[in-house]
Amino acid sequence: LIPGIIVQSMVFGGFVTALGLAEDLKKGLIDRFRSLPMWSPAVISGRILADVGTNVIQLVIMFIVGILVGFRFNSSLPEIIAGLALLLLIGYAFSWVFAFIGLTASSPEAANAYGFTILFPLTFISSAFVPVDTMPSWLQPIAEHNPFTTMVDAARALFIGTPAGNDIWLAILWSLGIIAVFSMLSVWRYRSAVVH
Repeated sequence: LIPGIIVQSMVFGGFVTALGLAEDLKKGLIDRFRSLPMWSPAVISGRILADVGTNVIQLVIMFIVGILVGFRFNSSLPEIIAGLALLLLIGYAFSWVFAFIGLTASSPEAANAYGFTILFPLTFISSAFVPVDTMPSWLQPIAEHNPFTTMVDAARALFIGTPAGNDIWLAILWSLGIIAVFSMLSVWRYRSAVVH
């Protein structure tokens, strides 16, 4: 259960990005940044890189609590390090998703609502909390092809040694794909959101 909860916390860590950018837009701070001679995606990129630092702190706390309640790593040190790197990559990817949500929403409250509405079902229809084969037959194919299932199964493989199959590579590919799509969408939205 701990790897599933930690992946979920990495995904939802991007809420800070969405709320911050929505608030900055609302207050006109982004308009001020636009008037400065700087690379236009720097504001979003800087915000997201700051979230990586927050994710590191969050990972430390989550693993300490997990170990206190009985979680134990059951894999080699290189696999554990690879798992931590994968979690940070997942957090980074979903920060871009939340950046787009924050730049699209009309207010911080709306950004919060959009984020939960879109991502919460994704986390529940996955292997994070229950095995996919225990779900109703009509839901199993959805859960099996859910990127969140792939990411959770990859984290489990790297931390506790469960069979990985293609999950690790697929989790990396999903993360890179999410970054590619949502970084472009976020930069596009940033440029269009502040031009009046």
